[in-house]
Amino acid sequence: MEADWEIEIGGDAPIIEAHWAGFVDLRLDPRRAATLPEASALPALVDALVRLNAVGSPVWTSKCDVWEPAGFDPDEMDAPPGKGALALACYIDVLPQTGRQWCLPAHAVFACQALCRRLRAVPLLSCRADLVVRRACISEETEEYGVTAYLTACGSTLAEARGALGAALSVFADTILGRDHRTPNTSTLQ
Repeated sequence: MEADWEIEIGGDAPIIEAHWAGFVDLRLDPRRAATLPEASALPALVDALVRLNAVGSPVWTSKCDVWEPAGFDPDEMDAPPGKGALALACYIDVLPQTGRQWCLPAHAVFACQALCRRLRAVPLLSCRADLVVRRACISEETEEYGVTAYLTACGSTLAEARGALGAALSVFADTILGRDHRTPNTSTLQ
């Protein structure tokens, strides 16, 4: 799986607003992910959100979206020939379970670097993950950091792209939760 990271914490860079007006706290009941509007566009997103917000997860999520990107490069997703006609993308704002995990940007950067290394080791074609470290407004007392994870997949049909994105979401959640095949039971984003 292709994966990369960057950091955007400058003056007018986007900030993750954890408790925005439409926020649904999936930590209270992760199964509520099935009621989100994005669930109908990408059912595999539900499983990823349930797992990322479950008890014992090192992270929680605050926002997500699904769309068909206007422009994309199938080569950036390591797509086989003929498998890059259509794409589907999503993002998930991922926040640390405790403020001590990513209290400095360097902590979030280190977590993203580790996650990217693990994702790149997974033999999954036609998809990629781009992780962006951002400032996060979680509480009024402290400035913390979070990660906006953009996942994109392509295929010869929209259904094929949806399937590839579902596989990428599953690998993404597995890797965060330490359930990847290389180093089981070791969480990446801590």
